[in-house]
Amino acid sequence: MSGHSKWAQIKRRKGVADARRGQVFTKLGREITVAARQGGGDPDANFRLRLAIQRARDSNMPLDNIERAIKRARGEGEGGALSEVTFEGYGPGGSAILLDALTDNRNRTVAEIRNILTRSGATLGESGSVTWIFDPKGVIVIDANDADAEELALLAIDAGAEDVKVEEGTVEVHTAPDALEAVRRALEEQGITVSSAELSRVPKTLVKLEEKAALQALKLLDRLEEVDEVQHVYTNADFPDEVVEKYQG
Repeated sequence: MSGHSKWAQIKRRKGVADARRGQVFTKLGREITVAARQGGGDPDANFRLRLAIQRARDSNMPLDNIERAIKRARGEGEGGALSEVTFEGYGPGGSAILLDALTDNRNRTVAEIRNILTRSGATLGESGSVTWIFDPKGVIVIDANDADAEELALLAIDAGAEDVKVEEGTVEVHTAPDALEAVRRALEEQGITVSSAELSRVPKTLVKLEEKAALQALKLLDRLEEVDEVQHVYTNADFPDEVVEKYQG
């Protein structure tokens, strides 16, 4: 079984604060624009665009925003200037950090990311320094609510899941990247409500952090999430439950 970083779970539990919803919509819009620019504006023929639109819908992004993001791909606005950049680094306690960004100014974004890492006692690594620690996976999240979480997990495996984890009423389903859409569809056809589904990076192994390093890492990851150009933040840090409760309290 691959490592299950609590970071993704922490983000889900925190939810999207109203004050940050605009930022979330901006990031989702960028992803839609870049996907449409690269593969065309027809979701039926463009898997990445189809997935980006579904993620936007999962986050309750207004339809007008989605349509505007697709239209931007045809012009020379924001979408025309964006480029994809991956950043790799080492956080507190030797944990690995991997960032996906969409930026119209690579040098500015590199400087900002390096500054945040340095102030947190972390470092920016060379290309390839930590990507090997993560496997690309499709990740589907199901809120069990009153349903039997173990039964949901079995249904997910029958639908083609590679790995399933049940924790605190949430079922996290891992798939091969190219099986994400098929597994989601199979689950929904059985009446299961999917909270979110996305392509992600899942750590192969985890690094257990002591309290001080764990708190430093959580603060660092939050700062990185707040950078407009950063789309996704991944880590293999393993946070003690008591530290997570303290941080979220």
